[in-house]
Amino acid sequence: MRVLVTGATGFVGNALIPDLLRAGHSVRAAVWSDLGGDLAEGASAVEVGDIGPETNWDTALQDVEGIIHLAARAHVMDETSTDPMAAYRRINTAGTQRLAEAAARTGVRRFVFLSSIKVNGERTDGCPFNEAFVPAPEDAYGITKLEAEQALKAEANRYGMQTAVLRSPLVYGPDVKGNFLRLLGICQKGLPLPLSAIRNARSLIYVGNLANVLRTCLDHEAAAGETFLISDGAPVSTPDLLRGVAAALGTRARLFPAPEALLRGAAGVLGKSAMAERLIGSLAVDDRKIRKILAWHPPFSMLEGLRETAAWYHTRGRSEGTS
Repeated sequence: MRVLVTGATGFVGNALIPDLLRAGHSVRAAVWSDLGGDLAEGASAVEVGDIGPETNWDTALQDVEGIIHLAARAHVMDETSTDPMAAYRRINTAGTQRLAEAAARTGVRRFVFLSSIKVNGERTDGCPFNEAFVPAPEDAYGITKLEAEQALKAEANRYGMQTAVLRSPLVYGPDVKGNFLRLLGICQKGLPLPLSAIRNARSLIYVGNLANVLRTCLDHEAAAGETFLISDGAPVSTPDLLRGVAAALGTRARLFPAPEALLRGAAGVLGKSAMAERLIGSLAVDDRKIRKILAWHPPFSMLEGLRETAAWYHTRGRSEGTS
């Protein structure tokens, strides 16, 4: 199958393209410009410019049978937009609708969309999220991902295009950026953290597992029309994750207890409540639906994923984390 991948030069795209090629697919990568980003070997590039409501997809969609849409405006650490919600909507909502309409009109058979668990919400209290939960996004990213899901399904229903939507938790693996990269640095340095008493549950997914499940949803007939929550499997507590990361790096996590209320209070004073929630709160996923319907099981364990991530960090990630 000829597959168009958006966001092809990103963290997930660089893991996905080799997986698609190994499965025998022909990959066309939609890129911002012919100068932007490192494209995985074996894919052909087509320049589409900025993704938004005016993007011209005609050339990119020629003879394409399947799409995996990864491109999105994610979390921006140093926000400069005067209207962040409009910026998110332009790319995530309107950009997805534009691509979905163009794809459906040109006869694309299957459109796989990478969404986010943030569509469901920011936290779980005792009961993991599943597909039956009413969406309750809280930030611009989660809101516009939900809007994108709705726009995609509307266009698909209008033209008869098959869709599959995947809501992903935090993704980690080689080339990871953001908070997980900072976590690797903290564990490598052996910095003490007041988190040993935390008893939360958080789901994650290794980028190799994400690539595999995206390709599975492209190929599997039973994925058509479905929305799936995905993960590595059993959720993990923050202390256990830190211990696992440290062990993979060849170090030891230095943890000590502190009252959760004190941690939340201190984070609030420092304006870091959202960061504290990610370390202290729970955000767990029940992924039994995809395991039952598609018989999908992650090809990599979390231990394997952490080891691969640590190996990358030792060779390249340290410099990226300090640049």
